[in-house]
Amino acid sequence: MNVLRRHPISCGLTVLALWSSSAAAVAPAIDATDVDSSSAGQGPIRLNLPRSNAAGESAQLTEGLATPPGNSDQLVGAGTKRSEFETYASQLAGAPIRRLGSDLMLPSRSVAATEANRQVPPDYIVGLGDEIQLTLWGSVDADLRLTVDRSGRIVVPRVGPVVVAGVRHADLNDLLTRRVGQVFKNFQLSATLGRLRSIRYYVTGFVTKPGAYSVSSLATVMTGLVQSGGPSVAGSLRNIELRRNGQVVTRFDLYDMLVRGDKRGDLPLQADDVLHVGPIGPQIAMIGSVNKPAVIELTSGDTVSDALAYVGGLSTVADTTRLAIERLSERNDRRVVVLAMPRDGEQKVANGDVVRAFNSVTAALPQAKQYKNVRIEGEVARPGDYVLPPTSTLMEAVQAAGGFTTQAYVFGTDFSRESVRKVQEVQYDRALRDLETDFTRNNATKKVASSDDAQAVTQNQLSTSRLIERLRAIRPTGRIVLDLKAESAQLPSLPVEDGDRLYIPPRPNTVGVFGSVFNGGSYLLSDGNSVEDILQLAGGPTRGADTGSIFVIRANGSVTSSRSTGGGWINFGSRLASLQALPGDTVFVPEEMNKTTFMQEAKDWTQILYQFGLGAAALKTIRN
Repeated sequence: MNVLRRHPISCGLTVLALWSSSAAAVAPAIDATDVDSSSAGQGPIRLNLPRSNAAGESAQLTEGLATPPGNSDQLVGAGTKRSEFETYASQLAGAPIRRLGSDLMLPSRSVAATEANRQVPPDYIVGLGDEIQLTLWGSVDADLRLTVDRSGRIVVPRVGPVVVAGVRHADLNDLLTRRVGQVFKNFQLSATLGRLRSIRYYVTGFVTKPGAYSVSSLATVMTGLVQSGGPSVAGSLRNIELRRNGQVVTRFDLYDMLVRGDKRGDLPLQADDVLHVGPIGPQIAMIGSVNKPAVIELTSGDTVSDALAYVGGLSTVADTTRLAIERLSERNDRRVVVLAMPRDGEQKVANGDVVRAFNSVTAALPQAKQYKNVRIEGEVARPGDYVLPPTSTLMEAVQAAGGFTTQAYVFGTDFSRESVRKVQEVQYDRALRDLETDFTRNNATKKVASSDDAQAVTQNQLSTSRLIERLRAIRPTGRIVLDLKAESAQLPSLPVEDGDRLYIPPRPNTVGVFGSVFNGGSYLLSDGNSVEDILQLAGGPTRGADTGSIFVIRANGSVTSSRSTGGGWINFGSRLASLQALPGDTVFVPEEMNKTTFMQEAKDWTQILYQFGLGAAALKTIRN
C-alpha cells in the first residue's frame, strides 16, 4: 500500500487550505479512505494511491509500439556477409579479411538486456511514461510509485500535481523537495526512476533490417544501429545521420568509437528520431604484417599513414622500411607500387587499393648474417642452449659452454644438424621405396613348382613386409660423422648452423657385441684389446654367422667392415680381426642367409643404416 502520513498538530490549517483549493485536481487519485480518523490525534495521516493507475497509464503509453522485425538472435549484416572486395582481399592475403568494425555489432537480445540494466545518467530527461519511485521519511512516511501522465505530471497525494516532464534526472530530487516542502515540514525525500518509457524510432538507408523499432528511452545511436542489424554490406560505417524533426542533429562515424574511443557522436535517441545509414564509401584493404588486417572505409584525404593507424599500425615483425600497394584503378598497367616508409607515408590511398606490409623474419638470412641457436649437452661445464655469432665454429660453441670436462670423450661426439636430418629423411624414404620395389619385383618373378615353393614365397613376402615396417620405424637423426682420431682433444673447425645439436658423451669403458655370437652383450675393454679379442669374450661367431660381413660401428659414427678392410673374419691376417677396439665400439656379426631367401636379395640393407647415421640402436631394432 502506498502511504503518506503527517502529524496534523503543527500545520493542520495549511493542509486544510491546500486540500480545499486542490480537491478537484487531486480527487481522482485519492481513495475514499484517505484519512484514517482513528489515528488523527495520535499519528500520521494515511493516503492511498491505487497502483492500477500507474500500470494502466504505462500500458496506454506503450500500446502499439513496433517490435524489431526478424530474429533478435541473428548477427548483424555487416558481420555475416562478405562483400566482393573482402573476398578479393582474402584471396590475396591467404586468410579471411573482414571489414573493420563488422565485429562491433552484437545480437539484438544482448543489447536489449544491457539497456535494461543500465544506470540512469544524471542528464536523462524525464518524459511521458516514466515511472518515479518517491520515498519520504521523517514527519512524513511515504513509498510511492508514480507514472508521468500525458500532461507530463505526477500526482502526489496531499500535495497535488507536479510537472516533471522535461526535468533532468539530477534535478528531480530538488524539484520534488521544493514542491512537497510547500505542504510538509521536517521530512527527507528520495526520488529515483523505476521503469522507463519506451520510444519509437526509425532506421532507414543501407541497413540490414530497416523499419520502426521501440527501445528504452536510454537508447543511443549505437543501440539503434545494433537493434536494426547494423549497416548492410553496402552500408557505410562512417556516414550515419541522426535526424530529428527533419533536421540532421549529428553525423556519427563508427570509426571514432572503434579506433579512437570517442563516444561524443553517440547521442541519446528521442521519440520519432530517424537513423539514416548512407551508402558505403571508398574502401581499401590492409593485409600482411599489420596488427589487424582489415578492409577500411575511407574518408576524403586519407593517407597511407592514416590507413595504418586504423589497423593499429605495423606488427612487431613487420618490415618498417617498405609497403606495397596494388592499385585496381591501374589494372591494365603495372598495378603494384612499392613505397619507401616513412617517406611515402603521406601518399593518398584510393578506392580499391590493397596495401601489403611485409614480414621481416620469415625470409631466411644468409648464413653469414644469421646468429646461430645451438644446443650443447653432455660433458661440458655449462650445458644448455646458446646463441652464437654467425661465424662461430664447433670449438667456439664448446668454449661458450665452458669447455670440456675431464670425463669428456671427444672422439664419441654426437653432432646432429637439422638441415642434414631433413635431407636424410628424403633420401632414406627414397631408398626404402626402392628396396620395397625390388622385393616386390623379385617375389613376383619367382616360379612356383610345388606347394612348398608357394609356402616359401608367401613366407618371404611376410618377412619382407616386417622388415620394411621396422626400417620405416627408424628415422634419420641428422648425425654428421666427425673426422676425429681416437685420442683427439679438439673438435674440427666446422662452422655451426642454426639448430645444431652437440652431445659430448662421457668416456665409456665397454664394447658392445651383437648378432650371431654365442653371448651378445657389452664387455669391459682392456688396453690393447682387438676386435678379435672382444669377439672371443662373446664366445666368437656361431656356426651360422656370416664372418665375411662383420662390421664395427665406432663411437664417432663411422663404420669399418670386413669387406672394406679386404678380408674376412676367418682370415687371421685380416685388418678387421687385428683392428684395435676402441671405447664405445659396437661389433655386429650378421647371420649367413640362404641364397634364395629375401635376406640375400636385401644383402645391402645394412648399408642404408650406415649411410643415414642410424647407429647401433637401429641394428638392435632390426634384429628384434
